Amino acid sequence: MPGPYRQGGFAAIAAVFLVVVLAALGAFMVTFSNTQQLTSAQDIQGTRAYWAARAGLEWGIGWVAASPGAGSLTVPSCPGALATVGTDFDGGLTVVTRCQRFDYTEGATVVNRFIFQFMAEATTTGSTPGSIGYIQRSISASMECVRNEAVPPATLPTYACG
Repeated sequence: MPGPYRQGGFAAIAAVFLVVVLAALGAFMVTFSNTQQLTSAQDIQGTRAYWAARAGLEWGIGWVAASPGAGSLTVPSCPGALATVGTDFDGGLTVVTRCQRFDYTEGATVVNRFIFQFMAEATTTGSTPGSIGYIQRSISASMECVRNEAVPPATLPTYACG
């Protein structure tokens, strides 16, 4: 009579299952680590883009405030023929600064005030919206130029921006 029947092979199945589960966990951890590093890199690029856009905005405001029209009898104008200036920044960013000048209307009367609206947009160079490396930041500001009527009668009023 043969001896009692011994069941075998269960340890091999358990070992294969354990190896597959550990490999899946390892792959998940690598993917999670890559995502975390990419998110951190995009956060840094986003900060760079914000500061580049802010520099473009300050450039536009400074250009109007220091333009020949500020402090004179003529109304200051926006920079550039199309009032759009693009600049490449270090770090792969392109900044576009836009400026528009509007007459200030109070009721039905146009008064001696002008509103300048600035918008600066920084984007990564060479990437398109939806791609992994695409970063875009835009900020805007408004500035008012007013004709200074409180000057001595012998002089003509000038425009002050601020």
